[in-house]
Amino acid sequence: MPLERTACTHCGHWHLYFAGRTPPGCLVCSDVRNALPPDGWDFADVARVAAAVRNTWREYLPGVWGVSCDPPFGLGATGWLIAAGGGNVAFEAAPFYHPDALGFIEARGGIAALSCSHPHGMGALWQLQERFRPAVVIHKDGVRFTKAFRVTWPADDVHEVAPGLTLHHVGGHYEGHSVLYDAGRRALFAGDALKVDFHPDGRPRAISCHKGYHYQIPLSHGEVRHYRRVFADLPFEHVFTPFEYAAGVTRGHALALFDRLLGGPPTAQPVALELL
Repeated sequence: MPLERTACTHCGHWHLYFAGRTPPGCLVCSDVRNALPPDGWDFADVARVAAAVRNTWREYLPGVWGVSCDPPFGLGATGWLIAAGGGNVAFEAAPFYHPDALGFIEARGGIAALSCSHPHGMGALWQLQERFRPAVVIHKDGVRFTKAFRVTWPADDVHEVAPGLTLHHVGGHYEGHSVLYDAGRRALFAGDALKVDFHPDGRPRAISCHKGYHYQIPLSHGEVRHYRRVFADLPFEHVFTPFEYAAGVTRGHALALFDRLLGGPPTAQPVALELL
């Protein structure tokens, strides 16, 4: 029986399943770290998603572009394209890529390596793999969510994706959760290891971390300590998550947040940057 890809319209995660049949449920939404769809499962095929959204893109830092869907689809993630020696790196993915967005990426040299932090940022990685044939690097504990594409390099706890771009396993939010550190730009592609809240004018206001955002499930103290050990070696001044770019959120802010969390009961509440 032929297979086809369909996306959960609630979270945007792509599934590979039998053509003409509805998947029994969404692996991501069924997990405690995401909410269930209030009206039940709805899966959209490629044509339906393509008709529903268009792509936009912009350069956030020199050599760092974000590609998104308008209107947002699923969780509304952004796919990051990072210029690097030896070939561009894509980290996270937009929920869908139209031909013009794929052409934009190709005009900048395509993609040599493709990775992501965890399932909430996987988006349409399968499209990028089909178009550009990059190395696909996912932490070994995240492989179970990758049915819609093929992992070519299961990563251990530290993996150099490209010169100056290193994947670091942090766990916590998801078992295979990893962050990508860009040493040259002093930028951390943090996945959901950090959540940033903003002032109305767009300035970062507060940060938090969590195991489950929708249900405000905090990390354990042991998980926070592991975050702290990894972040301590990564000096950064810019944070990119699958959903936002935050200039001026630094390693110092993150370490102060972790220290604060370790000093009391577990919590997922945001802490104002001015208090860190």
